[in-house]
Amino acid sequence: MPVLVALLVVTAIWGVTFVQIKDALELYPLFAFLAVRFAIAVATLAPFAASRVRTLGRDGVVAGASLGALLAVGYGLQTAGLERTTVSAAGFVTGMYVVLTPIFGLLLFRTRVDVAVWAGVGLAVAGLAMLSGVESGSVAGDLLVLAGAASYAVQIVLMERYAPRYDPLAFTICEMAAAFVGFGVVASALGQVELPRGWTVWGALLVTGIFASALGYLVQAWAQRRTTATRTALLFALEPVFAGIFGYALAGDRLGALGWAGCAVILAGIVVAEPAAARVLARATRRSAATEGARA
Repeated sequence: MPVLVALLVVTAIWGVTFVQIKDALELYPLFAFLAVRFAIAVATLAPFAASRVRTLGRDGVVAGASLGALLAVGYGLQTAGLERTTVSAAGFVTGMYVVLTPIFGLLLFRTRVDVAVWAGVGLAVAGLAMLSGVESGSVAGDLLVLAGAASYAVQIVLMERYAPRYDPLAFTICEMAAAFVGFGVVASALGQVELPRGWTVWGALLVTGIFASALGYLVQAWAQRRTTATRTALLFALEPVFAGIFGYALAGDRLGALGWAGCAVILAGIVVAEPAAARVLARATRRSAATEGARA
């Protein structure tokens, strides 16, 4: 239960930042925003994590940096696609990582998923379609966003493998540092190097840097020591639900009957999948304990 609550809190934070980011990007360049966001994340974690990085060893640092690169690629592709397609189409296609996560788990690690979990995934995708309206966009834009969703899915799948091996704080700061370097290079290449100004921009940077990035991905690293990638992806599917709720409360957005019905269907998918996902996790935990006992 603490794991589920922690992931839900992170997902809610990501949902509320949609409003702030939208306002900030009207005043400040995108890649500069992302570079500063992840610089703040690194600075937030550094006092606690810097001394622990050496415990990762070379393999751990490379793994953390690789997952940070996947996050950066995901953000970059999603943004590039959003410039070429509709917001609704981008929202729906991004949510496809809910489907791609168990698929990549099966392809990369032969991680099998219960039928009930697939049913929950299907409901979540249907809910995402209802929530976004699935307005038609350009093929090129949708493909870029889909590639971004695939990057997020691979990050979640690999985190399931790496999280139990490494210190969460040290691992997360490597992720954040890699994302910062990547976005810093892109921002410099595009000439987007300028100081943030005004509370709208700084408020969004502080919230996304400290809470949505540093603490958000730290919680993910901690939680995925205790739960599966598919379960994590299903809970993350609530991000557009929270975005809709906070958009309604803070920005006057209106989802409409279909949108609210989509939120309900996403929740139904999680309710359907959660018991089966919990059983899969319990079986995996018992097998791991038995293996360790045999080795001892």
